[in-house]
Amino acid sequence: MLDTYPNPINGQAPQPPFVAADHANDGKKHLLLAASGSVATIKIPNIVIALSKHTNLSIILLLTTPATSFLQAQSPEQPLLSSLLSSLHSPSVSHIFTDADEWACPWVRGNPILHIELRRWADIMVIAPLSANTLAKIVGGWSDNLLTSVVRAWDTSGLIERRKRILVAPAMNTMMWRHPVTGRQVAVLEGEWGVKEGEGGDGEEGWFEVLRPKEKELACGDVGDGAMREWSEIVEVIERRLGLGS
Repeated sequence: MLDTYPNPINGQAPQPPFVAADHANDGKKHLLLAASGSVATIKIPNIVIALSKHTNLSIILLLTTPATSFLQAQSPEQPLLSSLLSSLHSPSVSHIFTDADEWACPWVRGNPILHIELRRWADIMVIAPLSANTLAKIVGGWSDNLLTSVVRAWDTSGLIERRKRILVAPAMNTMMWRHPVTGRQVAVLEGEWGVKEGEGGDGEEGWFEVLRPKEKELACGDVGDGAMREWSEIVEVIERRLGLGS
């Protein structure tokens, strides 16, 4: 019998480990919606509520440990993580995973590995917001938390599964966004790893799509680019990529 892990939703009883194959024939599109450590994490509830009108969509939320600090009931737009689902009233969200869930129980042979199961389950992964730190980790090949482990385990060649897209919406201070190293890192995602049509019309290549940030007054008080793209625009892109309609 498989070990169980604590359910992060409302402190309910432990549930069996997540297995992608259990959801393979549910007739739904699968969105893995992730957030890393940025103030823009507070827009996650807006994104989920807007997408919940699609009855053929299933959402799994994945939050890094820093991201959870922005969902501690500080304000109505920042519901307590443990009550996030009830606050959203969203039947579309099936699970919320954090870093603590990856190895919640000692692994034994035959048990599923969460970051692999999430990769298998997802039709698309969206990281909104993508912090400067997580951007650097992804480009550097790090896999030190659940989010970066999913990204590192992505089937970038379509060898095992069909090639699937990772959509990212960077969010950071203006000076962080304009730092030369950020430019080089984004160039990797947009250029070397970016989605583009294959030569000779032989299909899509690459797997990353970057929704570049906008200019506005940031949470820190600075004015400039680096703010995450409007959450409503991110929703529209997700709908188009998954063929959900508006």
